[in-house]
Amino acid sequence: MPNPQVRLPVSDRLVVVLAYDGLCTFEFGVAVEVFGLPRPEMGEAWYRFAVAGLDPGPMRAEGGVRLLADGGLDLLACAGTIVVPGWRGAAMPVPEALVAALRAAATRGARILSICSGVFVLAAAGLLDGRRATTHWRHAEALTARYPGIRFTPDVLYVDEGAILTSAGSAAGIDLCLHLVRRDFGAAAANRVARRLVVPPHRDGAQAQVVEGAVPVSHEAARLGPLLDAMRADPAGDWPLATLAIRAGMSGRTFLRRFAAATGTTPARWLLDLRLARARDLLERRDRTLDAVAEAAGFTSAAALRQPFRRRFGTSPATYRSGFAAGSENAKSAPKDA
Repeated sequence: MPNPQVRLPVSDRLVVVLAYDGLCTFEFGVAVEVFGLPRPEMGEAWYRFAVAGLDPGPMRAEGGVRLLADGGLDLLACAGTIVVPGWRGAAMPVPEALVAALRAAATRGARILSICSGVFVLAAAGLLDGRRATTHWRHAEALTARYPGIRFTPDVLYVDEGAILTSAGSAAGIDLCLHLVRRDFGAAAANRVARRLVVPPHRDGAQAQVVEGAVPVSHEAARLGPLLDAMRADPAGDWPLATLAIRAGMSGRTFLRRFAAATGTTPARWLLDLRLARARDLLERRDRTLDAVAEAAGFTSAAALRQPFRRRFGTSPATYRSGFAAGSENAKSAPKDA
């Protein structure tokens, strides 16, 4: 059934992904999978999609693939969202025509996002000056050396600066694209897309790119896995560190070390992320009071939820929920040919 929470204006629903000679195939495929596939279950307000070719076709892509685009850089002038899926290389120049097209798109208010090495294209266009941004950890040194004006943010999956968004390595592009779906259509829509992709519906952007490693011993994985599942099933439950360690059959110190190796963070931070995600999902449904949302998510009151929610999402719970109320009204009035 159509998602009633769409907040994206009709004029902004065209997603244009850039294609170029030497195209990064995986990153391009991520954009196609999330934004370009027919999704009748999402209703008539879903994204429209096109491919803009930087070079005359057919263009080569990694893996021996050749492709033709729907049009040239002129398509960027019509896009509500532009995706730059990687780039030819950190040291490869960015054509002035592409720089000019991206600057013009940014000036008129289009959203522009990069996946992995695509950050170098946004940086060359000056779109990241003074902004936070990220990229694959292997490109961090080259990016910060070449563009010192960027507020580089390491050890995250993606950075959302409003109209400019950047992701870390290739697979983090999935997280960033799902994040954008969540912004535009709500958590239920993002979850449906994630289910079709068979990926987790949400990995927070602040999650580390690289953790120490997977849980190294099979019997430890068997102990931690069910515990993490139990916490996911009951984020509002009481989960003191001592209880977690006992349930995992470890000392407190060993548990903290193994938990960090498995998740890249502490139990307290992991549980807070879980609770905030739960609160956000409940707010989008708009069928509970703020206090009831807070209690169901594991906070003592709406007041206790407010500060961590604002730190994470940049707005208050009440304002976040009211945005979805406005989005629902927009969806009801959207023309059928959206």
